[in-house]
Amino acid sequence: MASHIVGYPRMGPKRELKFALESFWDKKSSAEDLQKVSADLRSSIWKQMADAGIKYIPSNTFAYYDQVLDTTAMLGAVPPRYGWNGGEIGFDVYFSMARGNASVPAMEMTKWFDTNYHYIVPELGPDVKFSYASHKAITEYKEAKALGIDTVPVLVGPVSYLLLSKPAKGVEKNFSLLSLLGKVLPIYKEVVSELKAAGASWIQFDEPTLVMDLDSHKLQAFTEAYTELQSCLYGVNVVVETYFADVPAEAYKVLTSLKGVTGFGFDLVRGSQTLDLIKGGFPTGKYLFAGVVDGRNIWANDLAGSLSILHALEGIVGKDKLVVSTSCSLLHTAVDLVNETKLDKEIKSWLAFAAQKVVEVNALAKALVGQKDEGLFSANAAAQAIRKSSPRVTNEAVQKAAAALRGSDHRRATTVSARLDAQQKKLNLPVLPTTTIGSFPQTIELRRVRREYKAKKISEEEYVKAIKEEINKVVKLQEELDIDVLVHGEPERNDMVEYFGEQLSGFAFTVNGWVQSYGSRCVKPPIIYGDVSRPNPMTVFWSTTAQSMTARPMKGMLTGPVTILNWSFVRNDQPRFETCYQIALAIKDEVEDLEKAGINVIQIDEAALREGLPLRKSEQSFYLDWAVHSFRITNCGVVDTTQIHTHMCYSHFNDIIHSIIDMDADVITIENSRSDEKLLSVFREGVKYGAGIGPGVYDIHSPRIPSTEEIADRITKMLAVLETNILWVNPDCGLKTRKYTEVKPALLNMVAAAKLLRTQLASAK
Repeated sequence: MASHIVGYPRMGPKRELKFALESFWDKKSSAEDLQKVSADLRSSIWKQMADAGIKYIPSNTFAYYDQVLDTTAMLGAVPPRYGWNGGEIGFDVYFSMARGNASVPAMEMTKWFDTNYHYIVPELGPDVKFSYASHKAITEYKEAKALGIDTVPVLVGPVSYLLLSKPAKGVEKNFSLLSLLGKVLPIYKEVVSELKAAGASWIQFDEPTLVMDLDSHKLQAFTEAYTELQSCLYGVNVVVETYFADVPAEAYKVLTSLKGVTGFGFDLVRGSQTLDLIKGGFPTGKYLFAGVVDGRNIWANDLAGSLSILHALEGIVGKDKLVVSTSCSLLHTAVDLVNETKLDKEIKSWLAFAAQKVVEVNALAKALVGQKDEGLFSANAAAQAIRKSSPRVTNEAVQKAAAALRGSDHRRATTVSARLDAQQKKLNLPVLPTTTIGSFPQTIELRRVRREYKAKKISEEEYVKAIKEEINKVVKLQEELDIDVLVHGEPERNDMVEYFGEQLSGFAFTVNGWVQSYGSRCVKPPIIYGDVSRPNPMTVFWSTTAQSMTARPMKGMLTGPVTILNWSFVRNDQPRFETCYQIALAIKDEVEDLEKAGINVIQIDEAALREGLPLRKSEQSFYLDWAVHSFRITNCGVVDTTQIHTHMCYSHFNDIIHSIIDMDADVITIENSRSDEKLLSVFREGVKYGAGIGPGVYDIHSPRIPSTEEIADRITKMLAVLETNILWVNPDCGLKTRKYTEVKPALLNMVAAAKLLRTQLASAK
């Protein structure tokens, strides 16, 4: 009986690691305190999996920030600006790379494939001196062994690590990152040798880039890497894991021919076509790690359906070579359904969080060897049947309205240039108008007010009074800073998706369903279980309240349909685009109500539009068509003088710039500063953009405060490729994770930089 978990959530059932990290960063606790919390969580997770009967339990998946940054530390690939002089990398250098510090900025952060998880992008070049600088993989393996648990240490594979990196600043853009393979492999050999010496019998290499469209040169790198590693892999079993999509046929051939590899792991949930490749031929004597339990969603597994697939695979690879696994790391799902005491009982019966998925994996493995838990399988089948027929899932009016959308592209009647002219006459904004992205710092007091209101410890009247006071404070601060287009700061919202989901039908919510996004940042994705509609206005009261406090334009703040979709656990019983169209219609109702209430600037955030882009090029145009269409649906009915903004962050945008233009927003604000201003290269290469655009002028995910001169320099670079009359000045993203002591001086410098450039532009005329 063989069962395997690719990886497990590391924050803890009640976000213990989050609070320990933030306490350490705030200098309220020591490194030893942080290490103790993390060690306790690790031992608890390992014991839980061992008690559940899992054979192949992962270790070294417990990162303090992310697993790619852990690999950067292991390889000693620290950019020179962090002043590291060799030796074992400690928290100071590690967290400086992740978050920046008072004197240097953080490394770039971007999305992990098509998930809402993020990783710190390695900065590499020909002069990097790699060295074995973090022994974390060995330390964690020994830690588990001391508890009597033999684990499978997990390493980000050498080829995927290089393909997920970028050329460092000053290195030629066309520098071949794979040319560094010969320099990193000796360190991988050292790690493998130490793991073998410590007693490891299996090692897992994650090579998720194998699901991408890779050319023959990149595929050849896998063959070269594992051929070079083969001698040191002798005496230990190796599984190479892939996940998030189908493995292309050519990559499948390369993967299953790798030297020194004992087993291969596949995502058979999102990569169902890989089944055909396996059926067409699988190497004799090798292990197949079959990822049939979904690691990215929270729906209970169809145990009977999965068992049928496993029986078919058993006939191909043999009973003793089949391992039941998760489709990917369980990092992307919530921790434990047991903690959800307030969730509707029927909906709860349809779900499985990480702890329950561990049980599902083991139940399937036991069923394969004739130890089927008939009671568990029977209850699972009953819950699946009830969900399919439940009246709470379907709303015929919503289905009909969404179906009626086909046949129109829902564009606004006039061109963006004509609309911008009409909007400028109404808004009368200066050149280089300043704004922020939406949220302001979420103080401890503010969180207390929301928590007490939810717990019914304060009245609605007290709650509204407290939120109004916070809005007034944020409005006055922006006026003092002389920001041109204001926001209300979103004090009533804990999360930009959860807030809207709570007011839409077809959504359910958890109390402790937290999922890590990056570092200590956790989100609590809503669960979309049924058809979506908007029973009542959601933001009109707060937006009009804020607008009544100022004569300056106040943005109405909404989350777009694609972002709500991509940042939720989405129903898996209908195509994602159908659910997205339903959400778009609900947001359209809200946009039109805001306009009627006198809000002239409305921001519809699509922070996650790029995130949902399929990993394979053949599937991308279909996704972009319906995603962009969904956004246009939300605002196709507004008048020309209503200015529609959108916002995007922390993804690679250059390859979808034409789809961004096709969204037809009046103004787009977009992350730019943390990614070394890669976005601007698109415009240098000749892409014409006629709408308003605000590439972020400073990174809000770092506590560092940029100077006026630094921000002015960024704006000057933007003016070299963008017209003066379309450029906006704004931070990279919302400010909720920052402190007011960081926000005030940063925004003050931002406004000063905009004014400095306005003066220079005026004198140059």
